[in-house]
Amino acid sequence: MSLTEDLQKEVEPLWEKMVTHPFVLELGEGTLPWTKFQTYFEQDHLFLRSWVSLPCMGIVKAPDFNVARRISNFMNSVLGGEEALFQRAFQEFGLSGRQVTDLHPLPTTQAFSSYIKNVSTEGTFRDIITAFLAVEWTYLDWSQRLMTAGKRPINAYYREWIEIHAGSELENLVTWMKRMLDDEPAPDKDRLQSIFSNCLRYEVLFWEMSYFGEEWIGDSSV
Repeated sequence: MSLTEDLQKEVEPLWEKMVTHPFVLELGEGTLPWTKFQTYFEQDHLFLRSWVSLPCMGIVKAPDFNVARRISNFMNSVLGGEEALFQRAFQEFGLSGRQVTDLHPLPTTQAFSSYIKNVSTEGTFRDIITAFLAVEWTYLDWSQRLMTAGKRPINAYYREWIEIHAGSELENLVTWMKRMLDDEPAPDKDRLQSIFSNCLRYEVLFWEMSYFGEEWIGDSSV
């Protein structure tokens, strides 16, 4: 069994909880309440600002230019595709640029963002790829499961959100990152497993935050 297969197997119950969360299932059916998706969408936009640290520091710590170029190409596609979707959606929601700038992270968003930034700045290249893989692999899995099941919600945002994560570009990146980790000896497996597991925990908490609601203690206005 490869390293990445081991990493996934160790968190299999948590993995399944993430990719089959009610948020995901209702997104696919098109029955997810819009307010829950909007909360998620706004918080994910805030998280994207921290997510950028993974590819950026991955480029800085890459072992060679070919690896750096591969990461850079994906980051550019996200900033030109997914981030563009955010901007288009916010305009259609009627949010001004100032309102988007003034969005506040909820506790889980802030905690996950801080964790990702810490791994990016303090971790090794393999640490970064492990966190990167955990985040992208789970999204590829749940979105492809919905596509395979023929889920095409009428809501255009729901449908596009599924399609943008189920495509070949993300699949190719995930395959490449798995190979990057699997092709090297793994004396750091325990540390990598901890990073992988922590990212899965935060991913589940992100769904929970969006689906059930969350607020800062002592401040119900945020």
